[in-house]
Amino acid sequence: MIHNTAIVEKGAVIGKDVTIGAFSYIGENVKIGNGTVIGSHTLIQGYTDIGSSNQIFSHAVLGSIPQDLKYRGEKVYLQIGSGNRIREFTLINPGTEGGGGVTRIGDENLLMAYVHVAHDVKIGDRCILANAATLAGHVELGNGVVIGGLTPIHQFVRVGDMAMIAGASALSQDIPPYCLAEGNRAIIRGLNLTGLRRALCRDEIDSLKSAYKEIFESGKPLKESARILMESSDSPRVVQLCRFIMESKRGIPFKRKFDV
Repeated sequence: MIHNTAIVEKGAVIGKDVTIGAFSYIGENVKIGNGTVIGSHTLIQGYTDIGSSNQIFSHAVLGSIPQDLKYRGEKVYLQIGSGNRIREFTLINPGTEGGGGVTRIGDENLLMAYVHVAHDVKIGDRCILANAATLAGHVELGNGVVIGGLTPIHQFVRVGDMAMIAGASALSQDIPPYCLAEGNRAIIRGLNLTGLRRALCRDEIDSLKSAYKEIFESGKPLKESARILMESSDSPRVVQLCRFIMESKRGIPFKRKFDV
């Protein structure tokens, strides 16, 4: 299952039924779980731990040193879960000492061609990053997030569960769970109703619709509205939405009623 032109350094841990394509390179500190398929001309190095049943397509680069001028050769890590699809020419860097030392990707994500995941990024499960989406350092994505193609995300930005950022946007602030954002610079346009209808029941969606109107359309200060609603709501998803807003450090981009 390992092509005779591939190089697997002594010390690398390769699971059962792993396929490694022609001219690929696997470094000495790499761990690859069972059933993972690695395409040709792929580079995996550093302290990189990859789970089982992943598909890594040709010319991907995983675990190369961070693109951070503060990096001085310290021991840092890249952790990738199971069932992910990482398409051609994707670049994923490990963490840095200042960011906790770990870049972490969960399970069942799709990273399309030319995606870049920078140092100290945290990605949950079942996310989709379309072609040439780029995550700067310390970005955090929840579960079920969709990032459109050609969309850059500024460092330290957080995107909540089941949010969607439209293609060709540029995101520099936090996007709460369940919301849809678009534009350069991206602002919230409403709830991600298409995504919500695929995963949530009608009552949950109706609760989020009411919460969205109260928070974003009442004209009240955003965090004050979120705090009041969080204290009175019995919906776990509404509470999650409110808590995210209250904890945001980069701010929430949305158009207020008095904005022109």
